[in-house]
Amino acid sequence: MPTSRRESGEAADTEPRPGEEQEELQPLSAIRFPPEEEAALLSESNAEKSTANELFKSAQYSQAISVYDRALASVPNYLEYEIAVLKSNIAACHLKLSDWKAAVDEATKSLEALDRLETPPASKSDGNEVEGSEGARPGNRNGLDKHLHHAAAPTKDDGGVVELADDEENEAEALEKIEKDDRRKNDIRRIRAKALMRRARAKSEQGGWGNLQGALEDYQTLSPLSSTLAPSDAKIVNTALRSLPAQIAAAKEKEMGEMMGKLKELGNGFLKPFGLSTDSFKFEKDEKTGGYSIGMNG
Repeated sequence: MPTSRRESGEAADTEPRPGEEQEELQPLSAIRFPPEEEAALLSESNAEKSTANELFKSAQYSQAISVYDRALASVPNYLEYEIAVLKSNIAACHLKLSDWKAAVDEATKSLEALDRLETPPASKSDGNEVEGSEGARPGNRNGLDKHLHHAAAPTKDDGGVVELADDEENEAEALEKIEKDDRRKNDIRRIRAKALMRRARAKSEQGGWGNLQGALEDYQTLSPLSSTLAPSDAKIVNTALRSLPAQIAAAKEKEMGEMMGKLKELGNGFLKPFGLSTDSFKFEKDEKTGGYSIGMNG
């Protein structure tokens, strides 16, 4: 299977020559494309994404998924934000197709990419709308990181007021850094909210004790992000937070009952040779813990 361009980077002969020590191989995630090639790959990916967005708008969801996948193949695998956007868009397509499991999987991958973006590894030396524009492209951190080494670091006092450096040039750089950081955080928060909404809805539709519990946890995570949600999405979150606990309790009771039924059937198989059955025993539920105790009848 050929390797996509987003994973290949600059390939080199890894076989050591006689008398030479083999260099330590870098993981694929550490390989970076030259800026010009990275920009070309992103332009190619964005063109595919725009086509996929139009397919989504015209309700051609299966075709949109295929084109989003092509867009993903062009994105360098270290640009986590772009990957998160595309994965979230694919999740939206699966929701429209009522493919709940696939929607959960893709939304989870989107959230994992954002997690990696917000907590990058240390170096060895020390709703249902699809996303269109990239805005500040938070995933491309190289230029910003280099810039920060030369800019004075802004600080905040206890009141949240930003304190800038006295030097005018450094002050301008620090202010630009603050603005970029704010845009980056807002973009990440927005995509995270969309991915959580999509995963929560898919889990709710899947049903079952575990899925409903997972949906509730996603909606609870969304609650503090209400400022990033559309009014209709905020309403969905509030409604789910009120209704899901009862649904979870009912699903738990049903699944526990089914489990006890299967255990009883299994127990009868073991007890039958001894002239006994599970009817010879009584099962008493502890209403406080939800557990059961077993005793002999009569």
